[in-house]
Amino acid sequence: MPPKRYIWISLWFLITAPIILWDAGYVLMRPRSMEGGDLRWFWRGFDRYERIDKVYSVKGYHEKAGFAPAAAVSNLIETSLNLAYLFTVHIAPKDIAPLLGFAGASLTLCKTTIWVLQEYFCGACSRSDMSEYSEIVKFWIFPNIMWFTFCSLIVLRLGGDISASLSRSASEKTQLQPQHVKKNGKHV
Repeated sequence: MPPKRYIWISLWFLITAPIILWDAGYVLMRPRSMEGGDLRWFWRGFDRYERIDKVYSVKGYHEKAGFAPAAAVSNLIETSLNLAYLFTVHIAPKDIAPLLGFAGASLTLCKTTIWVLQEYFCGACSRSDMSEYSEIVKFWIFPNIMWFTFCSLIVLRLGGDISASLSRSASEKTQLQPQHVKKNGKHV
């Protein structure tokens, strides 16, 4: 049976993939992607993030802040899973599709949660003192709420599908038991 198609999940994965890859590319290509780097033209939009979040800043890079590069590698894994979900739902339908989407969304959800909790427990240590509150809301709080909300909904939806599929499989196996076997396993 082909996997269920959820347009909203497919759109989320399709829209977020280039954003996530752009972000991961910026972090993994530093210092070339930073101000003064030869590839800066491609990541010009990160001026604001460098100002808001010290993890993205030149200072963060020189201080070897390791969370951003680790998250960038995680981004590549998540996006690969999300794109594999799209492929196995829309191009070459396979039963494994819900598991791929569930795994990708779960990783994103966990990473986003860790990112926010790390910021909370360190006392907002990665936020710049020069940031305006409106910038923090628009470019840090709101995006994290979006990632958390959509990924939670995807995990719940696809997790429900996986659970239903496992329940169906278990009931089908029960129905296929030979008639000469009793429920306690003794032969008649």
